[in-house]
Amino acid sequence: MLIILKSSSFVSEWWPTVLEWLQLLARWTHIFAAIMWVGTTYYFTWLDAQLHQEEAAGGEDKAQVWMVHSGGFYVVEKEKRPGKRTLHWFRWEAATTWLSGFLLLTLMAYIGGGTGIVDQDVLDISGPTAIVVGVGTLIVGWLVYDLLVQSPLGRNEMLFAVVAYVLVVGAAFALTHVLSGRWAYLHLGAMFGTIMAANVWMRILPAQSKMIAATKEGREPDANLAARAKLRSKHNTFIVVPTVFLMISNHYANTYGSRYNWIIVSVLILLGWGAAKLIRRA
Repeated sequence: MLIILKSSSFVSEWWPTVLEWLQLLARWTHIFAAIMWVGTTYYFTWLDAQLHQEEAAGGEDKAQVWMVHSGGFYVVEKEKRPGKRTLHWFRWEAATTWLSGFLLLTLMAYIGGGTGIVDQDVLDISGPTAIVVGVGTLIVGWLVYDLLVQSPLGRNEMLFAVVAYVLVVGAAFALTHVLSGRWAYLHLGAMFGTIMAANVWMRILPAQSKMIAATKEGREPDANLAARAKLRSKHNTFIVVPTVFLMISNHYANTYGSRYNWIIVSVLILLGWGAAKLIRRA
């Protein structure tokens, strides 16, 4: 019994320190993985735009982009179908970002019963109920988004954007009236991150795998698969800009702490989408 009591005392004394170090390591991993993922995403967005310009300019030769970096010169071409060379996939950046992010969310918000994400001045709910709301936001957010993209609405870019924005504003309003402002913002960001990671692993990578398999079997790859994967990738370039704001929002109480916090985040998300559009054109 004495050993158990001593062990319990040891855990209670050192656990806060261990938890703090775990949060530090998870945050470090999360931020670095996100840098690699976002950097890769926008690099290929830029590369695609440059190659498209080269193709539009015409010429007998295949479109190429020449680059200089770290003392070397590089030339890139875009192929419609995979060759027999080794393919370099960019996928673990997305998985590492999401897994480390969810681990960080668990360490910061869910361990301890979820009471830290409750604000009784907003809504008097229990910690476990708040956790269900938080995790449910990630799941429902992905399911609604995925169904919308696969519906006829997904083929109308402008109408899809309008409907998606209305739903995002609704989610922001609901979360800020259930959870504390800070954690409403962070869960909204986690929902965006979940959509982006699920796009990569559940829609983009499977489509690319099917195209590669078709080529190996001597069949023509389905162009629709490529188009759908490209659409998801395009969505990710728009989602990521407001997601970065939501990741750092806990440093700015004038946003999440305002009585108009849901309006503020709705405006900033719209500005983020606008910034993403400008970046894509750069």
